[in-house]
Amino acid sequence: MKHIFSIIIVCFLSIQINAQKINPKYTFNVEIGLPIATGNEPFKDIMQGLACANIYGQYSFPFHLNMGLGVRYSLFTINEFAVNEENNGQIHTGAAFFKIGHDQFHTDRFATDFGVKIGYSLNYANTDLNKASGINPISFDAVLIEPTLGLILSADERNSYRWNVGYCIQGYGFRPSTIGLSSNSTYDVSKFNKLTNYFVVGFGYTHYFRNKTPN
Repeated sequence: MKHIFSIIIVCFLSIQINAQKINPKYTFNVEIGLPIATGNEPFKDIMQGLACANIYGQYSFPFHLNMGLGVRYSLFTINEFAVNEENNGQIHTGAAFFKIGHDQFHTDRFATDFGVKIGYSLNYANTDLNKASGINPISFDAVLIEPTLGLILSADERNSYRWNVGYCIQGYGFRPSTIGLSSNSTYDVSKFNKLTNYFVVGFGYTHYFRNKTPN
């Protein structure tokens, strides 16, 4: 056991010695997460998040400000146990966004990235009941705002991985009729216009195309 512990310590120190501090410039980023519905009450009760993915390019300035452009996709499905009518389906969201943030390596291997994504989304409610009504899919657009936090660990000079959390606010209200339900159940109709929002928790990957000379 002592030998194993010693080997781990040696490997860790070796990595620290060989690691070079990354000063990011141009990067390619992929983030995949699980969306967790909050906010609008019927949306939180009825819809369950399956996936959220972001792909974007980013440029970091010398004073740690970064800016990026990218695309985003999220998928929510109907929780069949939360509705009193048989209805299968999903809400698909595709969006383009602009990101602005602050990134900084605090050690040779650990960095943080605080930011906010601002975009425009197209949303499609594709369900069995909408099909039966002949109005499938129901589509609507909305503004999207998502503050984010990334905790980053570099693997080498060109690659890093991150744990990512965001809080997405979409500029539309959700009501049961959006997915074709004929009844509002016991929900307060006056709250249907409350904005739809959800947490996103997941992981990401970054490739550094070019780095500045280490300080």
